[in-house]
Amino acid sequence: MPFIGNQPALSYTSFAKQDFTTSATTAYTLSQPVTNENEIALFINFVRQEPTTAYTASGTSLTLTSATSASDDMYAIFLGKAVQTVNPPAGSVGASQIADSSIALGKLSATGTKDSTTFLRGDNTFNTPPLGGITEADVFRVNSGFTGDANPISSNWERADDASSGLIGTGMTQSSGVFTFPSTGIYFVRHTHNSYHTGDDRSIEANIYVSTDGGSSWDSVATGLTMLKNITGGFNSVCCCTAESLIDVTSTANVKVQFSVFKQNASTTSYGDTTTNRVYSTFIRLGDT
Repeated sequence: MPFIGNQPALSYTSFAKQDFTTSATTAYTLSQPVTNENEIALFINFVRQEPTTAYTASGTSLTLTSATSASDDMYAIFLGKAVQTVNPPAGSVGASQIADSSIALGKLSATGTKDSTTFLRGDNTFNTPPLGGITEADVFRVNSGFTGDANPISSNWERADDASSGLIGTGMTQSSGVFTFPSTGIYFVRHTHNSYHTGDDRSIEANIYVSTDGGSSWDSVATGLTMLKNITGGFNSVCCCTAESLIDVTSTANVKVQFSVFKQNASTTSYGDTTTNRVYSTFIRLGDT
């Protein structure tokens, strides 16, 4: 006869058993209802009793032909009640018993948002992978030249906005030359400083300063040095110095960055420009902090 429904898990089927506390009586109560005595196997002192002759049963009532005593051992096996366990025994399921692609994301206990844009990390959390490994890249430049020192370079900053300029992410923000990062992470920061003068300048120094307390105090983390030697003929002599560093931005509220320039000759001019990056800073987020 064809079977309708889920196939019974015969490997995990057992029959229910009931132990009785005996006394000098013929009447007992079954823990499971039955239709008649043929649905149970009754044992008294480990000897199986004959249904109808030695006992009868209906519903939860069990009636013996002869009374038992308190010293008797009596138990019943419910032949008509097969009990299937909810779970297979521990350690009994192997990889071959699990169908391919049968474990859905909803069965995973990992934390975070699981969808088509995230991946499962080794620490059992879902995370969003960086787009191409870089989520932030930005360039700011000084759009007007100035002579002498600037500590910090606090004015005339603008984002590089030429038609071919690119930006990844939301980008940096700045106020009076103090730059704020858009998100935490490890950032590559470079400051490039072009200068010119008609005379000599024995020392031009460009610096990167980092604050970890929101701008209350600053620490020099990178310095670029160069010099100018006058060339006869009335032309400007030009030079370039670069400072760069990796900055661990653990807090966007506390970790800030700013830039400075010091010149031995106060007449040396920093080469600001509104269409070309000449005095400029580059910010690239490389990965997580």
